[in-house]
Amino acid sequence: MAVFTPVSDNDARELLARYTLGDLVSLRGITAGIENTNYFLSTTKGEYVLTLFEVLTHEQLPFYIELMHHLATHGIPVPQPQTLLDGTRLTTLHDKPCAIVTRLSGGYEPAPSPLHCALAGETLARAHLAGSSFGIRQPNLRGLRWWQETVPKLLPFLSATQAALIQQTLDEQTRYAATATYQALPSGPAHCDLFRDNVLFDGTFEAPRMGGFIDFYFAGCDTWLFDVAVSVNDWCIERHTGALLRDKLQAWLGAYAGVRPFTAEERLAWPMMLQAAALRFWVSRLYDYHLPRPAQTLKPHDPRHFERILRDRRSAPIAPL
Repeated sequence: MAVFTPVSDNDARELLARYTLGDLVSLRGITAGIENTNYFLSTTKGEYVLTLFEVLTHEQLPFYIELMHHLATHGIPVPQPQTLLDGTRLTTLHDKPCAIVTRLSGGYEPAPSPLHCALAGETLARAHLAGSSFGIRQPNLRGLRWWQETVPKLLPFLSATQAALIQQTLDEQTRYAATATYQALPSGPAHCDLFRDNVLFDGTFEAPRMGGFIDFYFAGCDTWLFDVAVSVNDWCIERHTGALLRDKLQAWLGAYAGVRPFTAEERLAWPMMLQAAALRFWVSRLYDYHLPRPAQTLKPHDPRHFERILRDRRSAPIAPL
């Protein structure tokens, strides 16, 4: 999340006239993140988040908006897109697609315990099962095809060692995606970006309660195991080295499997999916760092973090699921 497109109080009032969400109380930009323009929006009827989509198009957005609506109606704690007077849940502001969703309670936990990991794993499994009945299909737009298109653009910025690593990993992932094991992996709507800052918790550190999952705008249909790998590569690691921490990993995977047990194919694919998840975010962070879009407030992440994670996943033994 970031502020690419300024939104004034008058803009917000004009937008709110299209809803039944009350009158504007306050509007505050959210500076974290790198993809969309986001504001906390307070009205006389509640607390919301206003998002202007800087990359996603009107044609692509129904998948994300309706997926959140679907999950919310199935009891998954996610932001609920608000319905306009015309019955839709997507509109336009400053020539950008935009939506208003409910603001969930709680805050993100920067240093999650195994209890936090277990809550996240359980909720993701519930979300996967709930999403299996969702009718719209859209691929993960930051999946294999995007890696294949983007890596050549990044090679001029990399050292020879980095270039060899990223190209070799990409080639291996391309071949693996064609195997029978990969083709048999359960798939469906997936969050694809479930980092710790996209999960909110209520309660205390010692007794956390799930607040909900946010920021679904990298979601897409992908293997559910890839979604799990993306998550544990952020939740269950030693931050400086990227190495997996066994207690957090066991809590995360055990809670997930308690809701949706892993298949035999998923157990075989686990090491490759951990590498795929690391590659995806190394590529995207390199892209955001070296080829950024203009923004008022933009804090690109350090690409070296996921380079370290990828190197670890390729060299360290991976415990079985």
